[in-house]
Amino acid sequence: MNNIIDHKKNALNAIGNTPLVRLEKVVPSHSAEVWVKLEGGNPTGSYKDRMALSVLTNAIERGELSPGNTVIEYTGGSTGTALAFVSAVLGLKFIAVFSDAFSKSKQRAMEAFGAEVIVIKSQDGVITPDLIQRMKLRAYEMAEKPNTYYADQFGSPEVRSGYKPLGTEIAQKLNGELDLFCSAVGTGAALMGSYDGLVKSQVQVDLVAFEPLQSPFLTTGKGGPHLVEGIGVGFEPPFLDRSKLKEIRAIDQEQAFKMCQRLARKEGIFCGGSTGLNVVAAIELAKEIGPDKRIVTIGCDNGMKYLGSHIYT
Repeated sequence: MNNIIDHKKNALNAIGNTPLVRLEKVVPSHSAEVWVKLEGGNPTGSYKDRMALSVLTNAIERGELSPGNTVIEYTGGSTGTALAFVSAVLGLKFIAVFSDAFSKSKQRAMEAFGAEVIVIKSQDGVITPDLIQRMKLRAYEMAEKPNTYYADQFGSPEVRSGYKPLGTEIAQKLNGELDLFCSAVGTGAALMGSYDGLVKSQVQVDLVAFEPLQSPFLTTGKGGPHLVEGIGVGFEPPFLDRSKLKEIRAIDQEQAFKMCQRLARKEGIFCGGSTGLNVVAAIELAKEIGPDKRIVTIGCDNGMKYLGSHIYT
């Protein structure tokens, strides 16, 4: 393997193999077990490290990206931080198209890894479909320049495949014994890539997707402003395969934010809004399917990214 991407001896080797824990105090009795894959244990505190590693190393292997080249992506911050981290290790430059609707700490994290961050102004600090489109167009424009590579988190097949190990890790930890896998979706890659890993491990599960009630595009066809970073993009997630889903649920963001605080204080799990939303919905499902069943969801990132935000004030 090219020494540039032989990451067995560098910081990229720390990606993956994150803890899988069972919730003990926030799940009501006579419910299914709820387990959470704590992806905040990745180097940048997010499961996005997995996709960044997959996208950039595959691009290098194909000869589409070389040290010194510039990677471009529009991002709410977690994808950008992951790309900035992997770019730093691989000797690449990274430019993020960001917005003030997202956590300031994410901007600082990207800059800490040497990224250039371009900030697109939002309206009233909320995430809207229009904002996402403006960010996307700016990234497309910048990617036209020479010696640049558009990471394409909404299109590259390596995004979905980057999450496949997440599913295999879950299967190995639980010896293949789970009944339902669920998560909120942005691109849909983490849900579907993890599902691919479960299928590869010969695990048959029901699959359920979530979105914010405030931006219920998947359930009603209409997006809207919301505050849950990383999900609810206001258009059809490109990697989401509806034919594999048992259902899609819209969850109130206020319940998600309250759950973040409960998880920190009751379970010792420090997380962001998408994880809170995942747990709220997973508990709903756990109460419905009852005991002697097992549900797994994703703890998408670490709560350190949201200190000082509306979640932890």
